[in-house]
Amino acid sequence: MDAALLLEYGWVLLILIGLEGILAADNAVVMAVMVKHLPPEQRKKALFYGLFGAFVFRFASLFLIAILIDVWQVQAIGAAYLLYISISHVVKQIRSKHDESVEADEAEKSAKGSGFWMTVLKVELADIAFAVDSMLAAVALALTLPAVGAFEIGGMDGGQFIVIFLGGLIGLIIMRFAAHWFVKLLGKYPLLETTAFLIVGWVGVKLVVLTLGHPNVQLIDTHFPHSTEWKIIFWSILVLIAGGGYMLAKRRGQESSAH
Repeated sequence: MDAALLLEYGWVLLILIGLEGILAADNAVVMAVMVKHLPPEQRKKALFYGLFGAFVFRFASLFLIAILIDVWQVQAIGAAYLLYISISHVVKQIRSKHDESVEADEAEKSAKGSGFWMTVLKVELADIAFAVDSMLAAVALALTLPAVGAFEIGGMDGGQFIVIFLGGLIGLIIMRFAAHWFVKLLGKYPLLETTAFLIVGWVGVKLVVLTLGHPNVQLIDTHFPHSTEWKIIFWSILVLIAGGGYMLAKRRGQESSAH
């Protein structure tokens, strides 16, 4: 794997870690509220069962998607999904700053009064919902990467599969160990979340270009999505979004601390 390809894979993995962190932070908030009415020992068990269910579902879906990955319709759905979650997040941020508390309140009302096994069921369903988000995001991001060509798993290039596998694994690790840290980080620098979703939207644009250049679609030149010109444009804009967003988030955080 040459340096440029390694850099591209590394960037996508970093983006995926950021997105997994945000999804895990949201998941952690909702899960904590859903189980807080249980006694401490039952609370730990409910979260363990929910996490185990998410693990099984996530990796089962990974191997199913590996068979479908090269279908242009799947690529189009991935592009639409990334653009949807990006635009949806920005619109929510503009409309209201209370979405998380509303979601948590709804989760609390839903779980209140439930017995242990009913709470486990609700935790598991919520974990599965977040796992679907996580896996779709990982697949959509991996599709933007060039094939390594060393080996294949199902219909998927081995390099892309490894990125998706790592994304699923990182999501579980963050959900288990690092979600609290991400919650604190987003609390300190709220704009980082918007920056991350803007990056996700831009990766969605790249996936749109990849879909339009698919051999079975050919609405644009099939070589353009893999051309040096497009890669320079894509990475330059991504670095601008990431760098500008980080600096703005840091400045806003310092202003908030000063007040």
